[in-house]
Amino acid sequence: MAGTAGTPGTPRVLRAMNDRAALDLLLEHGPLSRTRIGKLTGLSKPTASQLLARLEAAGLVRVTGTSEGRPGPNAQLYAVDPTAAYAAGLDVTPDRIRAAVADITGRTVGEHELPTPGRHPAQPVVQQVTDALDGAVKAAGLARSDVHRLVIGTPGAFDPNTGRLRYASHLPGWHSPTLLDELAAALPMPVEYENDVNLAAIAEQRLGAARGHADFVLLWNEEGLGAALVLGGRLHRGWTGGAGEVGFLPVPGTPLVRQVAKANSGGYQELAGSQAVPRLARELGVPDVPSGPHSEAAAALVARAADHASGPHRELLQAYATRLATGLASLVSVLDPELVVLSGSALTAGGEVLRALVQAELEELAAARPRLVVGDVREHPVLRGALESALAATRDEVFDTSR
Repeated sequence: MAGTAGTPGTPRVLRAMNDRAALDLLLEHGPLSRTRIGKLTGLSKPTASQLLARLEAAGLVRVTGTSEGRPGPNAQLYAVDPTAAYAAGLDVTPDRIRAAVADITGRTVGEHELPTPGRHPAQPVVQQVTDALDGAVKAAGLARSDVHRLVIGTPGAFDPNTGRLRYASHLPGWHSPTLLDELAAALPMPVEYENDVNLAAIAEQRLGAARGHADFVLLWNEEGLGAALVLGGRLHRGWTGGAGEVGFLPVPGTPLVRQVAKANSGGYQELAGSQAVPRLARELGVPDVPSGPHSEAAAALVARAADHASGPHRELLQAYATRLATGLASLVSVLDPELVVLSGSALTAGGEVLRALVQAELEELAAARPRLVVGDVREHPVLRGALESALAATRDEVFDTSR
């Protein structure tokens, strides 16, 4: 039947598989000659030529120049056409929405940040989302209709059974039972929703410290304390989407927090969350404790403490590492991951010094001994993960030449 994807093993499907392999190689290596593509894919020169002609006619690749510096005539170089499709991502917090648009190669072509302060936002959420997206689209010189797919990252998670946001009572305006329908009606492209920490894990898995690892935990500490669980190479979200909401975890060293959903906090958050770091610093006599947002104050204190080998600053870092390891011990005892990635500004600010302290404490508290690393994706990891997620789905669709 015309328009179907084809049967496995048919020439159309085999051509599509070769097409996708070539496109992935171009994304990985950049511009390549026909000869180089043939060698990397194992295709003959005539078949590689037909493949490139087919992809060029489909608007997926284009000639970008010629090779130089080698004997013989210069060969044409082919690259993925960056205008073949665009994807977008949004990173939502209570204070702002950060948006970006990337072309199909992954290059960010437009960004925008929309402030959303206050418990009672001046604009409805749908207007906030469309304004943030439109700002990034305009910065890219595009129209909203040019965006092939959008991924939105938020604290908490949308319950797949009810469609309502859970575990994020601090995010005003996002709890309407009709919100997802309203956003679907306002936006012309498919929209996916993902937990912000899960998106940071996707960024580390695709671009950073977790590349090549099928089982890892990402521990995040910024505005909130959370975790992402990657098992067998896939995110584990749980029945309601709340897997990894470790801030609610009861832990020794802090009183039990009851009615955690109403309090929007729990034992591990109270013990080791960013809001605990300035308080701990004052208790230990650290001078010049900064004020302002907890996440910024915590990151500044941790960075400063990592530069001190003794005194109250080092006491602060050691106590913070013990608190982090206390909750982490429960996670690794259950999951036994190969790797733990430390991410979020209140963790990455401590660098290798904090990592080593947490690793040493964890080895005292848990039988499982995963390797701890500091995350590599430091600039807007949630937004980068949203773009990577949107790009992966976009490429699967746009690069499928069997249709």
